[in-house]
Amino acid sequence: MASTTAAAARFTCLAPATRPASASAGRFLLPAQHWGAATAHGSSAALPVPVVAAAPSRRWAPGVAYATAATGKSVHDFTVKDIDGKDVALSKFKGRALLIVNVASQCGLTTANYTELSHLYEKYKTQGFEILAFPCNQFGAQEPGSNPQIKQFACTRFKAEFPIFDKVDVNGPNTAPIYKFLKSSAGGFLGDLVKWNFEKFLVDKTGKVVERYPPTTSPFQIEKDIQKLLAA
Repeated sequence: MASTTAAAARFTCLAPATRPASASAGRFLLPAQHWGAATAHGSSAALPVPVVAAAPSRRWAPGVAYATAATGKSVHDFTVKDIDGKDVALSKFKGRALLIVNVASQCGLTTANYTELSHLYEKYKTQGFEILAFPCNQFGAQEPGSNPQIKQFACTRFKAEFPIFDKVDVNGPNTAPIYKFLKSSAGGFLGDLVKWNFEKFLVDKTGKVVERYPPTTSPFQIEKDIQKLLAA
C-alpha cells in the first residue's frame, strides 16, 4: 500500500528517536520490581507478579477462561478509535506488517520499549512497517492519564511517531474487540490473557497474527521477525 495511506493515521511528533546505547533492557528474565507501579521518583515498587520467560508454547493452556473471539477474519476487519477519538479502519494498513502493543506510561518497561519501538519505526516505516500502540490501565494502574496526557507523554519524551489509539481493556468483560481477536488468534503461555504492559503481537501484511511475544521481549529482539515479514 502506498505510504501516503498509512501516513493518515500516523501519530507525528518531533524528530525520530535515536537508538539507545544498549538494547539489553527488557530481556526475558527481568527482575520482578520492573513490573511494579512507578513511584513519584520514577522508580518501581515491587509487586507479586511472576516474571514471564520466553513462552514455550503459543497454544492454549488448560484451566484458563478465554474471552469470546471477536467477529473478524483478520486485523483489517476492525475499526478502532485513535488517541484523538477519531475512527480508524485498520483496513488502511493492508499490505503492511504490524506490531500491536499495549502500552503504559508508568511501567518499569516503559522507557526501554518506547525507545526501541521508536527506533524500529523510524528504521522500517518506509518499508511497509507500522506499530499500533493501545494504552491500557489494567496492569498496576500504570496508564492512569487521559488520552491528551498519554499523547503528550509519548510525543515529548519519546518522540513517538507511530499511531497511538484510544485507551482500551485487553482482558476481562470489556476487552476491546481487536484484542479479543488477537488473543484468540495466538494463545500464549497463560492462555489468551495478556500478561502485562507491552505484550506484543506481530501481524503479517494480510492481517493475520503470526507471532506473540511476552512483555519482557524487547522490540529489538523482534527485529529479525519484522524483517522476514517485510521481505515476504
